[in-house]
This record gives sequence, structure tokens and C-alpha cells, in this order.
Amino acid sequence: MSELPHCPKCQSAYTYEDQGMLICPECANEWSPKAAAEAEPAGLVVRDANGTILQDGDTVSVIKDLKARNSSDVVKVGTKVKNIKLVDGDHNIDCKVPGIGPMGLKSEYVKKVSE
Repeated sequence: MSELPHCPKCQSAYTYEDQGMLICPECANEWSPKAAAEAEPAGLVVRDANGTILQDGDTVSVIKDLKARNSSDVVKVGTKVKNIKLVDGDHNIDCKVPGIGPMGLKSEYVKKVSE
């Protein structure tokens, strides 16, 4: 069984196919599978806590207090991190946190900030 794409409107995982169209039961959005294949960017896709796609060089804000490993430092909620770099692995964001230094973050603990 193939994995159906998430809804492009609300990011729901409960999409289903009916008569050649993909349908989201949560927001009633309908779209063609061909449009879904064209809409998804190729390569590494990293999404923030709100489902927004992140790119290299974006600015993000931390949404949860995060303790730095092997240190007593804590990254506080609301800390803005500029010029992120996306990587593949356990922590998918490499960045330099102000006041702490280089660090790896998980995308589920950040949200994109419009500049």
C-alpha cells in the first residue's frame, strides 16, 4: 500500500483517494495526485512545529525551553535563531544560538519567523 501525501491545506495525515482525487476529511480540501507530486519540493523537506517548510538561511524561534547537552545552559522560549542550515539526521537544524554557540535543534521545537 502506498503512502498518500498529507493535505496541502491543513497538513492532515488522514487523506484518502476517491475517483482519482485526493480528499482531506478534516478540511474538505480536494486535489489531484498530479498536483500533489508537483507541489512537494524535491530533496530534504524539513517542517517546523506548525508544518511550515523551512529552508537554509531562515530565521526561527524556539517554542520550548531546551537544555543544552553536557551544559547547564538553557535555550529559552522565544529565542530567535538566524541563518539556520538544514541537515539530515536526528537533529535536522544546525545553527548558532545567541549566547550559547553552535547547536543542533529538532525542527519540532521551532517555528519559522517572518522577517
